[in-house]
Amino acid sequence: MAFNDPFAHAQTLTQGQAQAGVTYDAGLRAYMLRVYNYMASALALTGIVAMFAASNPEALSAFYVIRGGHVAGMSGLGYLVMFAPFFLVMALGMGIRSMSVTTAQALYWIYSATIGLSLAPIFWVYTGESIARTFFITAGTFGAMSLYGYTTRRNLMGFASFLIMGLIGIIIASIVNLFLRSSGLMFATSILGTFIFVGLTAWDTQKLKAMYYQFGGSGQSEMLAKVSIMGALSLYMDFINIFMHLLRYFGDRR
Repeated sequence: MAFNDPFAHAQTLTQGQAQAGVTYDAGLRAYMLRVYNYMASALALTGIVAMFAASNPEALSAFYVIRGGHVAGMSGLGYLVMFAPFFLVMALGMGIRSMSVTTAQALYWIYSATIGLSLAPIFWVYTGESIARTFFITAGTFGAMSLYGYTTRRNLMGFASFLIMGLIGIIIASIVNLFLRSSGLMFATSILGTFIFVGLTAWDTQKLKAMYYQFGGSGQSEMLAKVSIMGALSLYMDFINIFMHLLRYFGDRR
């Protein structure tokens, strides 16, 4: 008759659980690394496209009206560039479950390149030194808030509800300011927008962890790959918005 030592069994079970926990944490780290790699690659693509277009007036003139060395307006293609990111985000958000990972990646890279074209005029408005300075300030701020969102045990969902309401208010105020052209209103929305997207960075990072826990252990590797792309898109948009709002403060006009 075999004798089963309950203490040995408990020890074996504990070791197995610990090993599973290590594997799960390694999976989370790999998942987050994939998200940040997607985001960093998109930022690099955006920067390359923006710098190339800004340094080639012939290419830039296809999208913008240039007079006297300044961007005076947009052409028909310029308006397409302005509205295309909105439709690309809508396409990704609404069709991510049905589209393939390759299609989602293609739309993500097209979106990043399109944002690069829309940002090209900032190199004509602000000095390169101030753009670089603002970028590093943005990177530091983004990194700190993303780390907070990753490590905090506090549920940021309630906080995010106020941020989303504030974001809706900023969008409405920005549309109104297209007609009012109030510098005071623009300054106020820029300050509020900076704080909103800094907060959304923490919430989006925490949300990414929750989505991993939802799909990471279910064997839905394809869905998790799509979630990585959508998560990178959210963080990318947070970064770009923080950068543009801060550029209004730290950017030195030419």
